[in-house]
Amino acid sequence: MSEKDLKLHDLRPAPGSTKQRKRVGRGNSGKGGTYAGRGRKGQGARSGGTKQPWFRGMSTRMNRQPFVRGVGFRQVSRVEYRIINVERIDAAFDAGAEVTPDLLLEKGLVKRSKKPLKVLGEGEITKALTVKAHAFSQSAREKIEAAGGQAIEIPYEG
Repeated sequence: MSEKDLKLHDLRPAPGSTKQRKRVGRGNSGKGGTYAGRGRKGQGARSGGTKQPWFRGMSTRMNRQPFVRGVGFRQVSRVEYRIINVERIDAAFDAGAEVTPDLLLEKGLVKRSKKPLKVLGEGEITKALTVKAHAFSQSAREKIEAAGGQAIEIPYEG
């Protein structure tokens, strides 16, 4: 058969690559009769007798919150930030510079991420810098402004 004559209905899987499913429950004389691999009575013996993976008996609430052992319930509206401390910003920039998330990424001070940027207040800042970020801790904002700089919050489009 040439390639021109090849039709969709002629296509077959490679020999030995597929296996026919076992036809069970065709009477006691055939293989897989009686209970057909389903045991005796009970939920597993019935058709449609499966449970959802989150089901824990009749007391389960309809909508379960995501749960992690030892952590408790996860806050759905929680925002996770990329973080940087003021001491790293102070060491990397000259006085009077404008610090933006893109500039921090360019200098390799933060990793590329879709998360917003938050400036934390660990360390000291000695230069007057204009720092633009999505969020500031209270101590970071106070230290930047005490050094004569500005802490400008920019909106996050995420």
